[in-house]
Amino acid sequence: MDIFSFSSEEAWLLLVFGIIIIGFLIIDLGILHRNPEKITTKSALYQTIFWIAISVAFGIGIYYYDGGSEKALEFFAAYFTEKALSVDNIFVIILILKYFNVKEEFFHKILFWGILGAIVFRAIFIFLGALLISEFHWILYIFGVFLVYSGVKMFKEDGEEEIDPENNPIIKFMRRFFRITSSDHGGKFTFTKYNKIYFTPLFLVLVLIETTDLIFAVDSIPAAFAITQDEFIVYTSNIFAVMGLRAMFFLLAGVLGKFHYLQKGLSFVLIFIGLKMLLEYFDLHIPVLISFAVILGAITFSIVLSLVKPKPVLDSPLTEDDEEKKRLENEEV
Repeated sequence: MDIFSFSSEEAWLLLVFGIIIIGFLIIDLGILHRNPEKITTKSALYQTIFWIAISVAFGIGIYYYDGGSEKALEFFAAYFTEKALSVDNIFVIILILKYFNVKEEFFHKILFWGILGAIVFRAIFIFLGALLISEFHWILYIFGVFLVYSGVKMFKEDGEEEIDPENNPIIKFMRRFFRITSSDHGGKFTFTKYNKIYFTPLFLVLVLIETTDLIFAVDSIPAAFAITQDEFIVYTSNIFAVMGLRAMFFLLAGVLGKFHYLQKGLSFVLIFIGLKMLLEYFDLHIPVLISFAVILGAITFSIVLSLVKPKPVLDSPLTEDDEEKKRLENEEV
């Protein structure tokens, strides 16, 4: 396999892809959100619909101009897998923002630059992954084992995520060797005072989110390579999913806790994709249509099950005032 050797059709689609991504980034930060502001649920809904529509249109473009239904299904399977796995990323981002008490009007700026970094780092990851696979095909089976392990580990977790940024080695390093202030200075990442550069807590948050995304990419990118080894499909599907992550964050941040079975669904997806990759060692190939149906079905089922069987709310222990009130009510009866 020649690394990133695109056909003429893929070259045109890649050009369209680049125009969409770069154009939106310029419009988003340069025109629509110059000043810090809170993103409303309505705006997040419109942006989510926009990115899903653009992604579907791009998949249709692949169907008509680059390989037909097989490649289009690979794109949608990889896109939907990354979209689903990014939900777990949203959970962690919420915890990080809460931990540092970040004001809501700064969420957009942090997530914008976080996604911009993700575009660059994932391009590097995908390039290295494609290079390794082209030189050492057996590394796919290592990816498969890793995905199965990650899926089993995720299934055993109770879903109650905890973070401790103060013990993060990168944060420790920055606090030791960088000038970190306690104020956000109006949403700035850095500022200069007395000819010295200072970094705000928002910069620490951005660094933590970037490193978190890299950790999640370790799962999602091998999962995409399990679906297809076409680096064009892997990268475009991955980035389209990442671009919609910010809007999905603002749309789902308040209701993610309701989908308590979603983590089990994601773990099943990782295990299935890992096993699919390992079965190819025995020349057993699962068609991409079946893979797409299994992935979509697992995520949909876990969401529906979460809504049908909501997580039980534990009764909080009664305080002394509550007990006294209850005693008086019983006496009246």
